[in-house]
Amino acid sequence: DGIADEYKTIYAWPLSTHYHEYSFGPILAPDNSFFVTANVAFGNEEWWRGESRVPWRAWTMKITEDGKMEPWATGMRSPAGYGMVGDELFYTDNQGDWVGSGAIWHLPKGAFTGHPAGLRWTGHKDSPIQLTEEEFYSKIDKRQVKKNGRYVKPENIRDEENPDFAYELKKSFPELKLPAVILPHGILGISNSEIKVDKTQGKFGPFGGQLLVGDMGQSKIMRVVLEKVKGEYQGVAFDFRTGFQSGVMRMDFDNQGRLFVGETNRGWGSAGTTNSGLEYLSWTGRTPFEMKTVSAKPDGFEIEFTLPVDKASAEDLDSYFGKSYIYKYHAAYGSPQTNIEEIKIKGVKVSEDGMKVRVVIDNLRQYYVHEIILPGVKAKGSGNTILHPTLYYTLNNIPEGATIPVSELSTKRSSLLKKAVTVKKTAPKKATKTKTVLSDAEVQPLLMTNTCVACHHKNKRVVGPSFTEVAKRGYSDEEIVSLIYNPQPKNWPEYATPMAPMPHVPKEEALKIAGWINSLK
Repeated sequence: DGIADEYKTIYAWPLSTHYHEYSFGPILAPDNSFFVTANVAFGNEEWWRGESRVPWRAWTMKITEDGKMEPWATGMRSPAGYGMVGDELFYTDNQGDWVGSGAIWHLPKGAFTGHPAGLRWTGHKDSPIQLTEEEFYSKIDKRQVKKNGRYVKPENIRDEENPDFAYELKKSFPELKLPAVILPHGILGISNSEIKVDKTQGKFGPFGGQLLVGDMGQSKIMRVVLEKVKGEYQGVAFDFRTGFQSGVMRMDFDNQGRLFVGETNRGWGSAGTTNSGLEYLSWTGRTPFEMKTVSAKPDGFEIEFTLPVDKASAEDLDSYFGKSYIYKYHAAYGSPQTNIEEIKIKGVKVSEDGMKVRVVIDNLRQYYVHEIILPGVKAKGSGNTILHPTLYYTLNNIPEGATIPVSELSTKRSSLLKKAVTVKKTAPKKATKTKTVLSDAEVQPLLMTNTCVACHHKNKRVVGPSFTEVAKRGYSDEEIVSLIYNPQPKNWPEYATPMAPMPHVPKEEALKIAGWINSLK
């Protein structure tokens, strides 16, 4: 009759009764055992520091039908999402202390994924990890300081000379697992959730075998493609679908290829119009013009499209721009994009069928996120631009192999052709004090590049207030810039998710954005 006849506790694990001790799962493993993840606790004076007060908080557990529990891995902070990719377990975590940005991790047995709270229990006889808290903190600052008798909340250090990065700690602790794919905070979510593999064999569209990853705070779904390079997973992430009525937490396909989405914003708020919901997403049957996959190459990346590209636009280097960056590894809450560097595109090569483009880059950086935007690439025939024109590739390893000879690359730039056109000289205008305000079209690239559109819209409430609402507050341009760098959540108490500091936004660009916001009054 579809109703359970027996309710049975197979295995139970402790609670300390402190805040946030969620447990997530179970997810079924190939051997019919269960994987369960356990959130850290927050409480007492250091309310910002994730702790493992009781076993096995900050761990992943493997539980068999006969009630046996096997500690599997630790390093989790708030591991709300998980998914089996083939026979291998992956999970998502949320930005916070020791987690610079949300991301996806591969989780083999014995992995330590970065948050140190669970190291408290590595002395247990069943622990697959030997690394101790003492060993960990001998290499990195815990940032646990008292002032006037009270602990001081660690904050990001602006313009820090020698910040710590996880890949550096991995040299001392080989069990430290780097994220397979970073989902840049504020762009590809703020509270990442479930991982679901598209196994619909084309019923859901042209992205079969790829991963869909939910996000609660931004009420949306991202798309991820993994590949293995030098024995480690890495890959690319794209935006996929926004506009759900509440936070995306759980997803599953039915036999028609529809993706059902379970939603909630319990506790924190989310984009959307309701506190919970159940919706489904289905394919229209039309193939969108998208980047289908991206693969790392020794000299850059190969981008495969869902439809053939217009060769002239794809061979124009002005159709591409981007940057690379990394996140700090520290006890402060989250991290800004750090060590930002403009990507230098040397040339491109379009395949004969127009389905692939090799993008050759002079300054690839191992361990960095490479964010590349393709605003000028168009589809052959229709002239449509790419629906989601930005890729985010986490380059844990640069593959070996052949590079493309310079003679085979297109290095054309339409901007250079435009500059070469002779224009009539006019007398220089006298300088005026009139401030130039960007148009909506002109400001859009700045809003995208600096991730403003992830949480704000011109006229609609999203995770944060609309730009129009901000304009009504009467801030000066300089005050808006100051609030970009040092947000004041108390100014917007009706919004559950506080804005993160954005120190990576260049001052010149922040002023242009502020001027545009104030033009909306």
